Amino acid sequence: MEIQSVQTGDEQTGAEAEEQLQIAPVGEPVCVYLLEHGRLKENDLRRAVTYRDQHGGDLVTLLVRLGLVSERDVAEAEAGLLELPLLRTADLPDEVPELPDISVRYLKQNLILPIAESNGDLTVVMANPRDQFARKALQMASGKNIITQVGIASEIENGIEKLLGGGRSAMGQIVDTLGGEEDGDIEDVEHLRDLASEAPVIRLVNLIMQRAVESRASDIHIEPFENRLKVRYRVDGVLQEVEAPPSKSTAAVISRIKIMAKLNIAERRLPQDGRIMHRVQGKELDLRVSTVPTSHGESVVMRILDRESVVLDFDSLGFDEEIRKKFVRQLEMPHGIILVTGPTGSGKTTTLYTALSALNTSERKIITVEDPVEYQLEGINQIQAKASIGLDFAHALRSIVRQDPDVIMIGEMRDLETARIAIQSALTGHLVLSTIHTNDAAGGVTRMLDMGVEDYLLTSTVNAILAQRLVRTLDPVSREPYELLPEVASEIGLAELAEQEKYVVYRPVATEENPTGYRGRTSILELLELTDPLRRLVMQHATSGEIQDLAVSEGMRTMYQDGLNKCLNGTTTLDEILRVTQDA
Repeated sequence: MEIQSVQTGDEQTGAEAEEQLQIAPVGEPVCVYLLEHGRLKENDLRRAVTYRDQHGGDLVTLLVRLGLVSERDVAEAEAGLLELPLLRTADLPDEVPELPDISVRYLKQNLILPIAESNGDLTVVMANPRDQFARKALQMASGKNIITQVGIASEIENGIEKLLGGGRSAMGQIVDTLGGEEDGDIEDVEHLRDLASEAPVIRLVNLIMQRAVESRASDIHIEPFENRLKVRYRVDGVLQEVEAPPSKSTAAVISRIKIMAKLNIAERRLPQDGRIMHRVQGKELDLRVSTVPTSHGESVVMRILDRESVVLDFDSLGFDEEIRKKFVRQLEMPHGIILVTGPTGSGKTTTLYTALSALNTSERKIITVEDPVEYQLEGINQIQAKASIGLDFAHALRSIVRQDPDVIMIGEMRDLETARIAIQSALTGHLVLSTIHTNDAAGGVTRMLDMGVEDYLLTSTVNAILAQRLVRTLDPVSREPYELLPEVASEIGLAELAEQEKYVVYRPVATEENPTGYRGRTSILELLELTDPLRRLVMQHATSGEIQDLAVSEGMRTMYQDGLNKCLNGTTTLDEILRVTQDA
């Protein structure tokens, strides 16, 4: 039984659609597996089936080509269904057996890579392990029994090229198809548009984005220099340089990105901002694009917003039970201001979104003013600030209060005018959430005083300030415990935090699959709740140090102490805590 075409009209009921998507185990088992394991959406499958019926072709291949699933998803499905091992790039050998009777061209066409030979057996990794014809042909040509493993198509292709071909990477193969000339007249807009529309350039840009997603990168940096184009990914907060296209393709690559982001490719003198909605490996990505002119061309940075990977949950953000309870209690207050503070890229916006999700009930009206709106939240009115048309935070806020909201979120307290309107909103019975750039929670108070906010207004409206940083988390599979000397534990303040006979912390261990030993990030936090003694201290215009000392004496746990706790439970390392808190 094959997958049938799926009706798209209103006449089809949900039950009928579901019935039609019960794919026969003989026909397309991979699709069944992907559906059951949540790797493929039913609507996406319908689209692919319709396309297949119109144009022909293999359904699984179409799913990958359309970007509805990733090659890795397909490989894992095949491995799971056939109960075969899945070979990853890190597991590929440095040398492979020589097979004089089998051409490299044949291996490339069928995506087969021989990896080991012993006692009349030949172990191969295949992208399509169901291809019996290819296996039998290989068996006849080699005269050996074929043992099959499953691999990812692109990784097999790269492996064949590296181990049996000329050693070119996937990007190198695309570059070979580029014209040999330089970018030519970059002042000619039509010429640039033609360059950016060439298939190799499109594949190059798509490959850069695809590899960024595979690396779990949060940002892509594309920077032109005099003799080369540099590409870097920010993974877990740290930049890593990766393979880049040749310098001759600089104008074409950057123009392609600008076209995708709907930017003006003729304007190269001024910074521009845009957005790209792009599907990569089955994921719907939202890329925030920023371009700035430099000496050798335009530098491009793309922030990757993966909606599927964002979990708006306090526990997953690094909130322990104590801080979570205190923060939720503050969110339940009917009015006042809650500030989240920290440097750029410390997860402030994600924390605010999580707070809004917790507040998002049918009884509350929530309005936000953001620049930019990073994630669309169901049930929340989100306003995109646009300074170019005069819609800044202050102007938007004046209109918001006439919309009868219960909760207001302001992307950032940038100036005195915005701060004063926020305070007025809090005084008139609204709960206001916002961010501010300071090193610690106590600094948020002094920062607002420095902006010109009156002390009596500040103390009567601000309820709490949450400060945070992001630290890399250890890979739980490879991390290694070690015991600290008592003297060291005492020196770093660990002995004061937890009295123990032994202080066991962890360090990263590099593996082939994970060279850094870290995987993902979590937050370290401190929550300053403005009590009456603290308010009296603020009225006296005390320093941030004095405010912090009093807050600690009242029971506040600092970011550094929160970080030490996360070191003891194996979440992160002492090096990471010291790296992000040494300026706090």
